[in-house]
Amino acid sequence: MIAASATNTIAIVISLIFVVGWIVYAVMNRSAGKAEIGSEIELAANRKEYYDDEELEGHRLQRMQLLGVLLLATITIGLPAYWLAEPSRQHNTIEGKANRFISWGSGLFAPTAEGGFNCAGCHGGMNGAGGAAPYTVTDSKTGEVKAVTWKAPALNTVFYRFDESEVRFILVYGRPFSPMSPWGIDGGGPMNAQQIDTLLAYLKSIQIPREDCVVADANPLNCEGGHLPVTEQEKIQAAAQKTVDDGTYGSIGEALFNLELSSGAYSCARCHTPGWSWGEPGQTGSGAFGWNLTGGATNTHFATEQEMINFIKAGSKYGAKYGIQGQGSGRMPGFGDLLTDEQIQQIVNYVRNEL
Repeated sequence: MIAASATNTIAIVISLIFVVGWIVYAVMNRSAGKAEIGSEIELAANRKEYYDDEELEGHRLQRMQLLGVLLLATITIGLPAYWLAEPSRQHNTIEGKANRFISWGSGLFAPTAEGGFNCAGCHGGMNGAGGAAPYTVTDSKTGEVKAVTWKAPALNTVFYRFDESEVRFILVYGRPFSPMSPWGIDGGGPMNAQQIDTLLAYLKSIQIPREDCVVADANPLNCEGGHLPVTEQEKIQAAAQKTVDDGTYGSIGEALFNLELSSGAYSCARCHTPGWSWGEPGQTGSGAFGWNLTGGATNTHFATEQEMINFIKAGSKYGAKYGIQGQGSGRMPGFGDLLTDEQIQQIVNYVRNEL
């Protein structure tokens, strides 16, 4: 495809040719005119001797015809050529804007030493594969304050779990009770709306490529309808199976609930088990950032197993009704694009029957 810059250059050259042509024509026409013999009284302009018929119908007429043909050819060829290049120009303009946003966003994501806001420092480098962040926690019973190393979630799968509006909300307002502070101006942070937009563009660019993706429009970053590649899902299953085989966990569902997924996405225990985020997990599923799931508590949230499965797949949408008199807060991510239906079923079996 012709690049947008090349199209602009062609348009500028054609415009310059027109301008220069008109200037040359004006100069030549002026120099060809005869000087006045005298005042208007001696010889009026309409009485001056003009070209004779032989000259008018000879070289002068031929020159004007040639000029007309050249201008007609320019229009005939130039306009269709510009029209043919227009789709490429529009596509390249959209792609160029996306690439600029990604570049600007990468600068914001970069470590402090490189002039960024150090997102990479917590989330595992520029590819956002998951990392760690220093944090202090307070024991609710003893009041003891201690420094911990918080497992920062991967961002290369964040759009598998949340839609863009939810990610934007997290960036702007942060995650209370975690190292994730507000970064948008509305939340008290340093970034304006355009900076948040560029950061979102960069996050989209580092996502693990989806499988069976439906491209929503000309922008490849707006990939929808895809799921985590089978190879990544197989890694998750293999990691879970290994912990069952070595006796760490009693079932695949328990392993998937507690493991940090190999894709870098966090597990159920991150939100539903206290202390999991800094490596000191308490009672499994007893509640932290998310609900207490122990003692059959899920039966009070969801009357049927299928309702719970649907909730885990889609995640919590702010204000939406769920289960038995439940209302979404937007904090629960969706796992339908990360895990297989069988894996989600195994997690549900574990939560409903073993916790």
